[in-house]
Amino acid sequence: MIKVANYCKSAALAGALLLINTACDDKFTELSPYTRLSETLVFDSPANIELTANGVYSQAAIGTYNGTTGRGYPFGAASIIQSEMRGEDFVNLEQFFAITYEATYNTTSANNTNHWDQLYNLINQANLFIEGVRRAEEQGIITKEVADAYEGEGRFLRALSHHELLIHWSLPYAEGANANAYGVPYRDFGINSTESVERAASVDRGTVKGTYDKILADLDYAESVLPETSSDPANKISRAKKGAAIALKTRIKLHMGDWQGVINEGTKMGTNGTGEFSSPVGGYRLTPSPVTPFTNFQNNSESIFSIANGPNSNPGTNGSLPRMLGPAGPGGRGLVSANPNFYNSTELWVEGDIRREQLFVHDPIGTYKHYFQKKYTDYNNQGDWAPIIRYAEVLLNVAEAYARIGNDAQALALLNAVRNRSVPVEDQYTSAPADLVKAILNERRVELFAEGRRWPDIHRLVLDEKYTTGGIPAKVKSSAWGGALKNDGSDYGYGKPAIPTEQAAIPYTDYRFLWPINNEEVTRNPLLLQQQNPGY
Repeated sequence: MIKVANYCKSAALAGALLLINTACDDKFTELSPYTRLSETLVFDSPANIELTANGVYSQAAIGTYNGTTGRGYPFGAASIIQSEMRGEDFVNLEQFFAITYEATYNTTSANNTNHWDQLYNLINQANLFIEGVRRAEEQGIITKEVADAYEGEGRFLRALSHHELLIHWSLPYAEGANANAYGVPYRDFGINSTESVERAASVDRGTVKGTYDKILADLDYAESVLPETSSDPANKISRAKKGAAIALKTRIKLHMGDWQGVINEGTKMGTNGTGEFSSPVGGYRLTPSPVTPFTNFQNNSESIFSIANGPNSNPGTNGSLPRMLGPAGPGGRGLVSANPNFYNSTELWVEGDIRREQLFVHDPIGTYKHYFQKKYTDYNNQGDWAPIIRYAEVLLNVAEAYARIGNDAQALALLNAVRNRSVPVEDQYTSAPADLVKAILNERRVELFAEGRRWPDIHRLVLDEKYTTGGIPAKVKSSAWGGALKNDGSDYGYGKPAIPTEQAAIPYTDYRFLWPINNEEVTRNPLLLQQQNPGY
């Protein structure tokens, strides 16, 4: 028999850690402001239920790191940072991200261990929240309509979390769906007792296809019950709405290669129109400037769902987006800079693209006088919100789907909607480029830079016959690691020759393409021990 108190260290099956005070050294919850309260009291009034809902989102933003203070796991910063470090558009400068950047992780590495743990902690909080609001409905504390909407939020976060697990621990859908490869354990019930721990221990990884099917089922439900808008402006972007569920489905179906499915979901959000695109659900539309979603992250028309951070609730110096991705001179830590091969590329950029001018910053005084991202700049308060999905991504998701089925006209219209607000008139497309899909993929790298979308694209495209990413890409090494990239910034400049990528590419067939399930998890769960990723 598995004892609850002992099993709490294993986040995939952690229950008592989160919503009850019957185990785990009497620790109740991560759900601020509730501590050491009974599960019954948390759901005893509409006001308490709403505060508990906010606490679930707090878990999404802050999490814990090695069981102590939070570092933005899973979605407050870590999902973005880890995905960018697995790609090639940033350069690692210091030790902090070396394990992820160099793919030297193992079953005890902190970053992949905490990411897994905190994703499952969030999943468990969502499940316990769903069960709690359903009990509150049965007791007449809240109406069915209110309970449905709360469950929709929980299932949205559950779906988002399971997909994040898939892109790091499972094969891409293109192979996994055909080979019945392992997915990830899909937790759809709360774990808060010995019995539920034992039940969870019987849930294996399932298949990639099976996991995607469950994600879509959760999102279909969320779409059917979530409101389109919020009467509270503070919740407009930071709480899941109907548009967030639809938008996430365009992403999920893109990973599945379900082009018509992407188009169908996008149509609900106005992507089948012409001219200036806007969504009839939620009123989403592009902001005139590509900078606005980052300078006005709490209230803009483009951000569909973001994870809120604030001065008193953020991932901290060792986790926040502005500190971890920002330059040392203005107040960041100077840990990672833009890859000059990305910043200088004439294939990806045209000269005069305002994103290159306004969303990057040169650090003239730090050790590394490089160019850094400038999407997250609240170095003092660390309050930048973490963008999970924007309307720009939805347009690009659907643009790719249209291009894949040969509807170049609609694909080009959607691509231009995103691209034309940033590039000079003389560089705008008036007809489809020779390789429209490639142009859209390039635009994704530019538009979604520093938002954690690079690794997911590498993962989903790795088996694409024409646009394969091949595996983990070759990367630039900084001088701190004996590489060619100079500290003085002289390697940066539009059109400058590429510098060597001295860290070799790792092919898809190499075991390091997937992360290992952490040692504590497989030690405590015999099923996962048997289903560990190869090579670990």
